[in-house]
Amino acid sequence: MVKVQDVLDLEKRGNRMIMQVHDELVFEVPAAEGEWVRNEVPRLMAGVADLKVPLLAEIGFGPNWEKAH
Repeated sequence: MVKVQDVLDLEKRGNRMIMQVHDELVFEVPAAEGEWVRNEVPRLMAGVADLKVPLLAEIGFGPNWEKAH
């Protein structure tokens, strides 16, 4: 979560991380940045630690948190 926010700030992205719900992050994403979120957020999340098991991050999109599942 911290790494993702650091990159959002550094690159001055239009995305906003608005909350964390257990193991999920919820973003507001302008349509023009949807592809960036689909590609970069899972990559950033998976790369924060070097473990014996892979870290995976999945993305869901929708007009609200419920529909994104």
